[in-house]
Amino acid sequence: MPIAAPSLWVSRMDQNREDFETQLRAALDGKTKPLGSLGRMETLAATVARIQGTLAPRAETCALTIFAGDHGMAQAGVSAFPQSVTRQMVLNFLSGGAAANVFAASIGATINVVDAGVAGAPIDQPGLIQERIAAGTANAIEEAAMDPGQVARAFERGRGMGQAIDADVACFGEMGIGNTSSASLVAAKVLGRSVGDLAGRGTGLDDEGLRRKVALLETAAHRTPVQLEAHTALSEYGGFEIAMMAGAMVGAAEKQRVVIVDGFIATAAALCARGMAPGCEAAFIFAHQSAEAGHGVMLEALGATPLLALDMRLGEGTGALLAFPLVKVAAAMLRDMASFESASVSGPVSDPA
Repeated sequence: MPIAAPSLWVSRMDQNREDFETQLRAALDGKTKPLGSLGRMETLAATVARIQGTLAPRAETCALTIFAGDHGMAQAGVSAFPQSVTRQMVLNFLSGGAAANVFAASIGATINVVDAGVAGAPIDQPGLIQERIAAGTANAIEEAAMDPGQVARAFERGRGMGQAIDADVACFGEMGIGNTSSASLVAAKVLGRSVGDLAGRGTGLDDEGLRRKVALLETAAHRTPVQLEAHTALSEYGGFEIAMMAGAMVGAAEKQRVVIVDGFIATAAALCARGMAPGCEAAFIFAHQSAEAGHGVMLEALGATPLLALDMRLGEGTGALLAFPLVKVAAAMLRDMASFESASVSGPVSDPA
């Protein structure tokens, strides 16, 4: 189900690209500093400039969207927490008590919470965005988690929300008991890897719990071929929140928003976004290296080097929020820092040879 490539990343292949890259390199090298002395902050600034198509990029505002959904396989015991926690955490987000709320408030980011498919009756609370596809997925250990129509609806609803984001930077988070298992299976199938290479402790399983989780996921994986297209992997093993987040990443990229990809589950969504809208990853900045075991496998497959490594594995978009100040500073550096010429500062001495 690949979608047409939007103009954002098609334009990167046009004849103006070389001119823009030359101007970008000159702008970075002309700042009042030794060449390359700001290290990866210069690389980050260049990435933001390319996404926005300007030498004066802006990353002043940040919006976090948290997608919540439940997974049928949670009933099989793949998580250390009961499925009811998904609903309880949605209420916690809405009341401002979660880590994501605290982090967002500290950096001035806005938060939207989306019910993509929480189990049980619809949650009737002010501020909750109702986009639920169904009351949780089917048990992917035994059958397809979603039908193709549900995947398409979740993806397109997410895409619309991503397009509507009114901020320079878009961060996406998730909540859903069992979604590390879902993300492990989705990523394993997209990459053609063993699910054992991706599965980790999730919400904090002990050794016995991890062995049980891996055995269940291997049972699920054996239902389908080793490698699947992204939309099929989502249908067989995904969650409504993962499919919706993948769509939101594509939608935000289409509008030239900087997309900060959070951790393990968000990176699985990013893999699917790339598979369904090839080239959209040009708008992605990867926030952090999760403590979840398989995250490095996905990052390597995406050719991504994350900004931070803080041994986090919470999700909710917390890592993306922590990366936002770095993105903001990098953009400001390229936009506002004086050049040698404008500041009347002597540049590097040329080699007389």
